[in-house]
Parts: sequence; structure tokens; C-alpha cells
Amino acid sequence: MANKKLFEFDVDEVMDIFVLIKSADARLAKNGKRFLSITFEDDSGELAGMYWDAKDEDVALFAPGKVVKLNAKRENYQGKPQVRIIGLRLAKETEPHDPSYFLPHAPEKRTEIEEQIDQFIFEITEPTWNRIVRNLMQKHHEAFFTFPAAKTNHHAFAGGLSFHTLSILRLAKSVVEQYEGINAPLLYAGTILHDLGKTEELSGPVSTSYTVAGNLIGHISLVDGEIVAACQTLKLDSEQEDVLLLRHVVLAHHGMLEYGSPVTPHVLEAEILHRLDEMDASIMMIQGALAHTKPGEFSEKVFGLDKRNFYKSAE
Repeated sequence: MANKKLFEFDVDEVMDIFVLIKSADARLAKNGKRFLSITFEDDSGELAGMYWDAKDEDVALFAPGKVVKLNAKRENYQGKPQVRIIGLRLAKETEPHDPSYFLPHAPEKRTEIEEQIDQFIFEITEPTWNRIVRNLMQKHHEAFFTFPAAKTNHHAFAGGLSFHTLSILRLAKSVVEQYEGINAPLLYAGTILHDLGKTEELSGPVSTSYTVAGNLIGHISLVDGEIVAACQTLKLDSEQEDVLLLRHVVLAHHGMLEYGSPVTPHVLEAEILHRLDEMDASIMMIQGALAHTKPGEFSEKVFGLDKRNFYKSAE
């Protein structure tokens, strides 16, 4: 049992395992007593549970980023998997206690992801775009290859940001090969930079949360500011057309104003990036839900896709 992971336990099965606290929010129950709403995770996924009658020391002790020994029962509540906590304590120094051990990771090695993204940078043959991309990738290198692409929803795992970027680059290359008239260097440059602002929007891979800048400004505006700053460093005019094109592709990648883009796509490459970004994120969310779904059943509702659930074929 000790070797099992969170999502390897069946409903009604009791677990006694080490897991990482991804988030822990102190709340008040209807009876006025405080409890902790905790999300636990390991590299098999994440499950939520309630720690009832939480005292001040419990709130301080069971904080995000801490490894704990979880004794609990796997349950389903309103069709959603969760755990009923029986006992909880911090991991000792003689036990598994390194948070990085429990983090879900990108399905490809970091070195391989780096090599492939470097190859795409080499294919950005327009000098201005290449200089800007290299400047910002060097500045944010470590965070870019270790951060998740989101707190939840899609690519919410260590290295998810770079893996999401590489996935879109691969899709972009296929589109470039199939259709004429696409500015490949612009599309590749915009793809590499489109989510780079998440290195400032998010806190990191362990117990990911939004930073103050992330909450107040958001990654799209943050990366545009980074592009402008890079132009100052490189002695480029941030208002010259080639730079404006790159900024537009990045600024428009959410597609619609109500989804956070300051502007809607008005060049072909911006529209392509928006569609590929949306497709890659959607596929990852659906695959994530289906990974924990039995054949012949529907997944839990996917919040990022209008709370739809998805059927897993019995075949």
C-alpha cells in the first residue's frame, strides 16, 4: 500500500501515503468552526480533502509546499473524487520530504525540450525577432524550463510552460508546411514568447500560486512589457513595424477581449497562434480528465472547458 499513489487507490480504499500539499485554504463551516480545504498531489494527480476543526497550529503546520503523511479514505462526492482525511502529519526528515519528488513533470526530459526549442530559435531568421527572443529566453531561462503553464487546468506540472510551448511549436511547423504565405519566423517567435510572462505571473512549480504582478497585471501584459524592455536593452525601437507585429501576435493570443487579450488577432500568425494555443490546452485538459476515468464512463467536469465532461470509450 505504501508504494501506491493518490490516484491508484479505489473508492472506499484506505490510503496511508506521503503526498505534497498543493494548496490549503482556511474556511469557516456552517457551525462556525474552522476547517482547511486541502489539495494533495503527487505525480499521479491531485485530490482534495477537508481537515475539520482546524486549530491555529494546524493552519500554520499544513501549509502549501509541505510534504505530509496522509491517512485517508478515497471517496466520491457529487461525482468528483476526493479523500476523507483520517489522520495527517508532517513528514519527518528520515522520511520522503522533498517537495520536488512529488511534483508531476513534463512527459519529456528537460534537455530534450531545450534542444528542440533552441532549434526553433535558430529558425527565427528575422534578426530583430531573433535578438528579442534570445534576450528574453536568456533572462528567464531557468523559470521557463521549470515553471508550469498554469496553476490548474492545462500543463499544470513542473516544466509545463516549456512543454506547452514546444507542443505549439510542433503544431505551428505542421501548419507552416501545409499552408503557403505564413511568416514562420514571426509565428515561432510569437509562440516562444506568448506565455513567457507566466514566469512572473506564477510563483513556481511547488504549490503554484499567482504573484501580486500576476493578479494585478497578468502574463499577457507582463510579457509585452518584457518585449519593450528588451528593445531598450538591444537599442531597438519598440514602435517599429517588425516589433509591433511580434507584440501583436503575443498580445492577441487569447483571441478575444473577454478571455484576456488586449486586442483580437489582426494578422494571420496571431490567429494561428491563438487557435493552436487553444487546441493544445484543450487536448491536455481532456486527456488529464480521461486519465482518471474508467472505460465506458464519463470524466468529471472540466472547469476550463465550460464544465463539460468527456466519455472514455470502452474500446
